Amino acid sequence: MAFFDVFFWEVVVSGLLAGVMYSLVALGFVLIFKASGIFNFAQGVLALFAALTLVGFQTGQVPFSHLINAVLGTNIQHWGEGTHTFLAIVLTLLVMIGLAWLIVRLALSKLVNQEGIILFMATIGLAYVLEGLGDIMWGADVKTLDVGLPTGPSDTIIDATGMFVEKLEIAAAIVAVLLVVSLTIFSQYTKMGRALRAVADDHQAALSVGISLETIWWVVWSVAGIVALVAGVMWGAKSGVQFSLSLIALKALPVLMLGGFTSIPGAIIGGLIIGVGEKLFEIYLGPMLGGATENWFAYMLALVFLLFRPQGLFGERIIERV
Repeated sequence: MAFFDVFFWEVVVSGLLAGVMYSLVALGFVLIFKASGIFNFAQGVLALFAALTLVGFQTGQVPFSHLINAVLGTNIQHWGEGTHTFLAIVLTLLVMIGLAWLIVRLALSKLVNQEGIILFMATIGLAYVLEGLGDIMWGADVKTLDVGLPTGPSDTIIDATGMFVEKLEIAAAIVAVLLVVSLTIFSQYTKMGRALRAVADDHQAALSVGISLETIWWVVWSVAGIVALVAGVMWGAKSGVQFSLSLIALKALPVLMLGGFTSIPGAIIGGLIIGVGEKLFEIYLGPMLGGATENWFAYMLALVFLLFRPQGLFGERIIERV
């Protein structure tokens, strides 16, 4: 393998861009865990639900049409030709913010100061509820998502370097950088961001100084919903909006273990390491191991990190005195 071999660098770049896609999902996990101490198992389903809702608005599909038709004996499918992509995105953002309010109001507000495992189990239940709701609202068929993002290989990069790089993955990388910068500024330099960190450290202490726990959780779940929409758009545009999209949350877990559960930049760095590592491992060592190493390489790497640095590369080391 020559160090300057074009194919090698094509694999590296492909891995970096794939890692960015993983990181978009991991960001949602980090936001909620950083602000509330909750590991949100439902983040992948949030991305699925956001993508389904966006396609529904774009195509003018009537929500719950299957249920309405079954009960009333009608044949209602669409209310019109759909809405413009920009308006559909705005409507989907409003839906995700409203969904965040419902989650906090109906579930999380009842679980203040409960053990972390109870909150985790609540998010597992939430994941199944949202998946079922998405099925009832929009149907289970595979949907095409088109928001005007560039697709196909980048001719500019091919001409300049000879490497095959997808335009969609480049767009995802740009979006991920903008998200990380925005979220870092929000978390570190705004009053609301500081309140989020205070709530994560100690619910009771935050309440005692006048911080509204319900408001904070609503804000962070709304932001996580917006991040889920971005991830859903990128993954949906790449592989179609289908219910297997919810499983991308599982691929985000090793990313979190590498980058740290409380670090926004760590979610990106962890994703890049996973993306490049699994691509290089699959290409150069996979054939000797029977192939399909991309399915388990990330978890193996995460296990190594757990053994030697359990808090991840950028996670906070917690020292307790006994």
